[in-house]
Amino acid sequence: MALSACGLAAPARRAYQWLRGTQRSDGSWPRTTGGPDADSPEAVADHGAESHHAAYIAVGTWHEYLVTGDRKFTERMWPSVRAALGWVIDLQAPRGEVAWERDAAGAPGTFALLSGSSSILQGLHCAISLAELAGEPQPDWELAAVQLGHALACHPEAFADKSRFAMDWYYPVLGGALRGEAADRRLADSWDTFVVPGLGVRCVSDEPWVTIAETCELVLALDACGQRERAEAIFATIDRVRHHDGSYWTGWQYVNKELFPVERSAWTSAAAVLAADALGGFSAGAEIFRAVPVSLDGREPADPATCGCETAIGA
Repeated sequence: MALSACGLAAPARRAYQWLRGTQRSDGSWPRTTGGPDADSPEAVADHGAESHHAAYIAVGTWHEYLVTGDRKFTERMWPSVRAALGWVIDLQAPRGEVAWERDAAGAPGTFALLSGSSSILQGLHCAISLAELAGEPQPDWELAAVQLGHALACHPEAFADKSRFAMDWYYPVLGGALRGEAADRRLADSWDTFVVPGLGVRCVSDEPWVTIAETCELVLALDACGQRERAEAIFATIDRVRHHDGSYWTGWQYVNKELFPVERSAWTSAAAVLAADALGGFSAGAEIFRAVPVSLDGREPADPATCGCETAIGA
């Protein structure tokens, strides 16, 4: 997505080609691959698969369409998107949450992740748009999105407790489960826990460690719910850990005042690119995190304060 936003069309398309070529017959991808030849079966390091990995192909495909307007590309990707989302929905529980994995033996995971399911919700929204573009409506996906959105907004007990991680704080906003006052309440609730003034966002609440990817994802969440001034202020904090070649270090341990870990990961820099695009609008895909479709019955995403569920988050 970051390559495409920057106009690097050929490398971006090679990435999508790789996804089509490595997708398994059930619609999933192996959790981990490695080795000199990523297309060979021997390269699979972990045969398990994660639901948010599979769902995100829809976000990438829709983003590429927004950037390029290339219908032939979506036609090539549609079979992979359809297979992937079918695999994901098979992991959805009756309450709406989605199990986080199938292990190497094919057994579904025993719990759902709030951050992962939030990402899946965005994947479903984008997949529904792709289905309409393909002329193959998927009403089961629409129902799954409504159920998942409600679970995310109103049933925190459906998800494993990972509240020490910043991702569990802002992902319901980033993925589109919360908007409006509900999103504002959610972000205000743990702001002081995770945001270190002038430095960025802690990865976890109990360590003095800010990370660039989490900081940039918070920027995207803030921008998605209209908090542009705050988003710009948070985004400005990442310059202090930018390498001279333009990439970003993964994180900064601010008590010891040292880089941690000492690495510059591609996904960290990609998050920075997407945050910059959301704020600057230099590609036609800049609004992908901001533009969340209304739910199946025409209403905006659920507001936990009015849904009547006693356990609603951000109520």
